[in-house]
Amino acid sequence: ITPLHRERLENWLDDARGKGADVRMINPANEDFAGQNKTNKLPGALILDPSEDMKVLQSEIFGPIMPVMTYKSVEEVIDYINDKPRPLALYYFGHDRAEEDKLLNNTTSGGVTINGVVMHGAHDSVPFGGVGASGIGNYHGFDGFKTFSHARAVLRQPKLSIERLIGLIPPYGKKIHSTINMDLKG
Repeated sequence: ITPLHRERLENWLDDARGKGADVRMINPANEDFAGQNKTNKLPGALILDPSEDMKVLQSEIFGPIMPVMTYKSVEEVIDYINDKPRPLALYYFGHDRAEEDKLLNNTTSGGVTINGVVMHGAHDSVPFGGVGASGIGNYHGFDGFKTFSHARAVLRQPKLSIERLIGLIPPYGKKIHSTINMDLKG
């Protein structure tokens, strides 16, 4: 974490507090973070029931802050997710397999962790990456190899091909003129 990154996250926490959010810092050891700016340490934070005008809901966070929103139905969650740019990650907490399947089958995101956070990005053999605005391609394992490799297509035309029969392969001659004239008449 850099000073700029830490300050951005602290500003988002201040923005949430200023707009009435219930911000809960997670600091079970009661560490004193004042004066530790050289190390840029930042405790985890929960932002309970954030509103749409809060900066923390307007960008990907990339830090120890988790907005927690309430809902009445999984359909409400699906609509909310689908009304926004596709997220880099999706976290589902629950034990209702039908609800989990409904959420996964009706939304698009980067990786997903069930009953936890971030861990889908920690497994080297599991693809990690976003979709749309949150990223393109995957990292880790074979999928990462494919993302950062260029599979080059090579097509070798056979001696007898449709293109050669109708004169589309050089050297051009009477066949191509005949083909073009037939196309123009048709």
